[in-house]
Amino acid sequence: MNKKKFKKVTVVLGGNSGERAVSLETGRACIKALKKKGYKVKKFDPKINNLNLLSRRNTEVIFNALHGKDGEDGVAQTYFEYLKIPYTHSGVISSYNAMNKLISKKIFIKNKIKTPNYISIKKNNYKKNSLQRIINNNKIKYPVVLKPTNEGSSLGVEIIKTKDKFQKSLNKLFKKYDELILEQYIGGQEIQVAVINEKPLGAIELIPKRSFYDFKAKYTKKAKTKHVMPANLTKKKYKESLNIAKKVHKILFCRGVTRSDFKFYKNNFYLLEINTQPGMTNLSLVPEIAKYKGISFENLVEKILLDASTDK
Repeated sequence: MNKKKFKKVTVVLGGNSGERAVSLETGRACIKALKKKGYKVKKFDPKINNLNLLSRRNTEVIFNALHGKDGEDGVAQTYFEYLKIPYTHSGVISSYNAMNKLISKKIFIKNKIKTPNYISIKKNNYKKNSLQRIINNNKIKYPVVLKPTNEGSSLGVEIIKTKDKFQKSLNKLFKKYDELILEQYIGGQEIQVAVINEKPLGAIELIPKRSFYDFKAKYTKKAKTKHVMPANLTKKKYKESLNIAKKVHKILFCRGVTRSDFKFYKNNFYLLEINTQPGMTNLSLVPEIAKYKGISFENLVEKILLDASTDK
């Protein structure tokens, strides 16, 4: 490892998204790790100061610890590019494409990666009496998953088992979002795969105590999900999951670390999404996978940092 490529690091954390609290926790953990590794670290919160106030004069590199809107959808990355400051994780286009579930699903399908059947529903053109027809015409059966096109950490995700619940969920989500994805619910095992610097790190299985791996299951200790590392798969299928995650990391031109979320059902992997800014909290999956592979949290954070660059 090319140690100390950078000396002065600014950790960008917090922000204004619904994942602010998680981002603050991720940022604090990464600041602590970087300081242990000997870096000079400052923190920067876009909720307090505009990203334009960042400067190459007082930072060599940005560790992007933001989550959610404006943090992992290409917005913050656009600022970093304009300021010509190297930054961690994926670039502008990769971040935008991965965050937008409609775009990423089209990329998955184009590259022959299985993903659940889906359609988009826009607030301004759906008709209440056509909901069942929408489901029938697209060969989608209950239960279904309804979710925003560009949120992270399972915010706004609902599993729907009946027509009545569908309408209620639709009305609720359209108060906050203009476009939603209706997706076929896939049962089976929840498998998550970490990739770092284009190399698959490992696959972990999640067994949630709740109905699925939602925001509370991810970040609330009382609702803590059972983690099985390595994932309970045959050797052949385990390797297959790593290969698919590596493939999607590369076709989206991602950098640094990503986490791909799968359902394994009837001997097939269905890719739900790829996360370009996976959490780095004490309940997060990437650090747990890394630990199993003998990589400490501090070394993991440094590996991510040393891969920092700009798109140009």
